[in-house]
Amino acid sequence: MAVVLPAEWLARKGDMTQRGAVVKGVLNYIGLQVGWFACALGAARGYPWVGPLVVAVYVVLHLSASPSRRREAMFILTAAVLGLVVDSLKKIGGLLTYASPIPDVWWLAPLWIVAMWALFSTTLNGALAWLQGRYLVAIVLGAVFGPLSYLAGEGIGAIQFNYGLPLTLGILAVVWAGVVPLLAWLARRMVTASLVGGRAVDEEGAQQDEDQAEE
Repeated sequence: MAVVLPAEWLARKGDMTQRGAVVKGVLNYIGLQVGWFACALGAARGYPWVGPLVVAVYVVLHLSASPSRRREAMFILTAAVLGLVVDSLKKIGGLLTYASPIPDVWWLAPLWIVAMWALFSTTLNGALAWLQGRYLVAIVLGAVFGPLSYLAGEGIGAIQFNYGLPLTLGILAVVWAGVVPLLAWLARRMVTASLVGGRAVDEEGAQQDEDQAEE
């Protein structure tokens, strides 16, 4: 015999889920800001390990609340590797000079900027999860806020622009116009799709159980 849940209870459960998602998004945004300042200010003040440690703690906390920890951990690692490649190319090309370059290798981006990439990737399944599937919006936001983030870092002494402000911001805009939609797509493919698929399987199984009970 099928069990019918009261509509009022279901509506209340939906409201709680929605509020939980809002709270998670707000906490994710706060974590992003705290981690960003720890990385940028730490590098600017000669303490390049502070930021990565803060980010590592935050990522562990973020993953502890994730419904798909292994997949999201792989996504964060993928974003960090992408960041290592992209910012290393900026360093090799002479576009940027990074404060406190640890490891101090001329062709390698420092650990603290790679930690920022890992930190930002948590927002694609958190505060910025709504960008998944909205790639034109992701392009615009990347082109605007990516360069602004680097400009803020330059303002506090974490990085230096070597090609002048207009050219550097223009190049960063092009790069981040590609990076943000790419990360949003990867988040959808690597994390969200698995969760949706899991729910579909669960719902199918529940429907089969319900049909059997009715028979």
